[in-house]
Amino acid sequence: MSDSQHHSNTAQGHREPGFLVDTAWLAAHRGRPDLRLFDCSATMQVDPVIQQRVHPERDAFEAAHLPGARFIDIEADLSDRSHQVHLMLPPRDAFAQAMSRLGVSNDSLVVIYSTSNIWWATRVWWMLRVYGFDNAHILDGGLARWRAEGRALEAGPSALAAPGRFVAAPARSLVAGRDDVLRAIGAPHTRIVNALRPTQYSGEEAPRKGRRGHIESSINVPAGSLLDAATGCLLDDAALQAVFESAGIEHSQRVIAYCGGGVSASLDVFALTKLGYKDVLLYDASLGEWGSDDSLPMREERTI
Repeated sequence: MSDSQHHSNTAQGHREPGFLVDTAWLAAHRGRPDLRLFDCSATMQVDPVIQQRVHPERDAFEAAHLPGARFIDIEADLSDRSHQVHLMLPPRDAFAQAMSRLGVSNDSLVVIYSTSNIWWATRVWWMLRVYGFDNAHILDGGLARWRAEGRALEAGPSALAAPGRFVAAPARSLVAGRDDVLRAIGAPHTRIVNALRPTQYSGEEAPRKGRRGHIESSINVPAGSLLDAATGCLLDDAALQAVFESAGIEHSQRVIAYCGGGVSASLDVFALTKLGYKDVLLYDASLGEWGSDDSLPMREERTI
């Protein structure tokens, strides 16, 4: 049995979770003292000055959230505010301090969800993984599935957390930089994967900022294509594997995923990692950096 099958089966069997937990597992284990449950919902909004802004969905959280959940403001809590590129991974010490403030320790069991787009949750999962923490899991279907099943919700502000003691490990080699992507263009053993909508990939849809199109030689595996449209849940492993295989992605290859700002691509990274792909990186700066530098090669494939 592969690691991904083991993780999936244990989650469904309501034992120790794997990459995903379902609503039944969470309902049965909400009382675990080591459980830390987080809502990290946000939306990307157009801003007249900087073109885009992350809007934390704190109001929606306070109106209705899963019992015991705490709120994470990704931009305020878990981004490098000093970096010229928006929403970058924070330095190791800053990340450790933030997780400790949020009540997370190295022996915690973390479950993360978001309301509309799962990739805000997988972004937090990826950051934890970069700094050596593997006991983080995504609530499959998020708040929408929990609500649809008629499960209890609560309202009000995020509960104050007793401080945790989170020690971040040295960053794993899960983060791609500009030079890594440049070297990967046309390389036979690397796939550069664009996680944006097909119209954004082609250049038909204009980006919020920067140039139209996609990084030279990259292929398109939209983050949304990894989800069941009816339920919002992640496709099962066989269906996920079929998506990546149809895109020509092999287990022997290195994969570098990117999007507009390193958020939706984290879902591609999550799914590939769940399937057992061993060399999967996220280009954290994504098109926020690449699309704004005219010296870096991009391609459009517009039909109109």
